[in-house]
Amino acid sequence: MSKFTSGGYKKSLSYALQGLSVAYKSQRNYRFHLLAGFLSLIGGILLNFKCIEYCVLILAISFVITAELFNSVIEFALDALYKNKYSKMVKMAKDLSAGVVLIAAMTSLLIGFMLFGRKLLIMFLY
Repeated sequence: MSKFTSGGYKKSLSYALQGLSVAYKSQRNYRFHLLAGFLSLIGGILLNFKCIEYCVLILAISFVITAELFNSVIEFALDALYKNKYSKMVKMAKDLSAGVVLIAAMTSLLIGFMLFGRKLLIMFLY
């Protein structure tokens, strides 16, 4: 089979799940973001979020998790390319990709404050 030949959807799904497994096993921040996302979804259930609020929450969670996965891809690829040797340029690239995750997390945190803060404020004031 040529390297350009598709192995089918099952094989593609298997590779994707293997990749998520690698991220889960090797990336502490990925596990943290998954837990935070899960707890946020539970909080949305407890506060009776409307459909649109769930959609915004899910987009915010997936935004952070996607950024974290891209950060991991960049780190793994650069480490492999430079054989784990120090390089100022590699450090800069890794720092930039970590900055992307930070922006995604801060944006999602603001979204969370708006979604949960409003609900909690209404709940405690009335």
